[in-house]
Amino acid sequence: MTATTETATDTAKAPKAAATRPATKARTKKAPAVKAPAKKAITPTKVSKRREVVADTAAATAATLKTALRTIPIDRIDRDENQPREIFDEDALQELADSMKEVGQQQAITVRYLPATKRYAIISGERRWRAAGLAGLTEMHAMVVHGLEGGAETLETFTRSVAENLGRADMTPLEEARAFKKLMDFGLDATEVAKRVGKSWNHVDNRLQLLKLTPAVQEALLKGHLPVGLAWYVAQISPANQNAFIARWSRGQFNSPREAEQFCQRVRNEETEAANQSVMFILADEAQEPGKTAPEGFFPELEVDVARREQIVTDRQRLVSKIGKLGAAGEILAEIAAMDVDELAILLSGAHGGIPGNRMRIDHLKDVASRASLTISKAATAAAVRAGSIRIAPDALPNQTTEDAA
Repeated sequence: MTATTETATDTAKAPKAAATRPATKARTKKAPAVKAPAKKAITPTKVSKRREVVADTAAATAATLKTALRTIPIDRIDRDENQPREIFDEDALQELADSMKEVGQQQAITVRYLPATKRYAIISGERRWRAAGLAGLTEMHAMVVHGLEGGAETLETFTRSVAENLGRADMTPLEEARAFKKLMDFGLDATEVAKRVGKSWNHVDNRLQLLKLTPAVQEALLKGHLPVGLAWYVAQISPANQNAFIARWSRGQFNSPREAEQFCQRVRNEETEAANQSVMFILADEAQEPGKTAPEGFFPELEVDVARREQIVTDRQRLVSKIGKLGAAGEILAEIAAMDVDELAILLSGAHGGIPGNRMRIDHLKDVASRASLTISKAATAAAVRAGSIRIAPDALPNQTTEDAA
């Protein structure tokens, strides 16, 4: 009975509790919902749209590609006219052909299958294909890619070709530059190009600078007459001065590439300074012969007053006098160099500072002399640049007519 009574009591209380809950909710005011600020729509730029298309195309291409290693007739393989490599060394080709004739093809080329013509276009390995033809081979091992359309006109195929040739160091610096530029035309920036081809951003940027070279300088670079490192410095100066520089370089008027680099740097500085003065800095066609002293007043474009000219003369005499005193230091060093080693050890061991201290003083002189020599070398470059140049206002240049240009 007791249990039944308790159950009935609880049942009677339940409706009351249920009835009181709505009242509690009615007394509680629900806070109004705060709307999040609407995000400003970002208008895609042409570059971002182009990159999205490139990414979508690359993803779709990767999903449909199929590859298979096969042996195919060599007469069904064609080169891709848009591939990045343009120059092939004939001697190196013949050496490879002789090797392939003896031991056969050691590495497969990569081609794409063209269903319309049932032929194959080279993605990478054109050098091996050419050598195989010279060797008289009738078939080649090839990694055949199905589903890759467009050849080197597409980003995916062109990137493969560039990366393969770069990995083999088969491309010239100018071919690399043009290939990187074409990849950028697909919508990539220099950083993205570097990632795709496995090179540093600095390497890609340095190669792109070579595209600013004039045809004459590019030809010298292509023929190996101009180091690629020096070519970068040449690319930083104006086209007219590039042509004047390459004429001097061809005449052997620089003792080393490093000296030529300093010359180009100085020319660039002079061009910048002249531009700030609204004039043009142009190297003369006929440069001063190497080894000859520049004539007095070899800065004809600089007009200084009498007081400044007198100060230059005074400072010049003071400097030359100080340099003349270096002869005494040279005689001392020559005397030490000629001394007997054992006698020198006895004399310096008991001297103040001992052998280490005195050697440190001489090493300090050597370091200072080296830096002074470098500064004078740069001064010689500055003198040569200014002695063989002129500054003119752009308005003073004759107007070239169409007939003159022809």
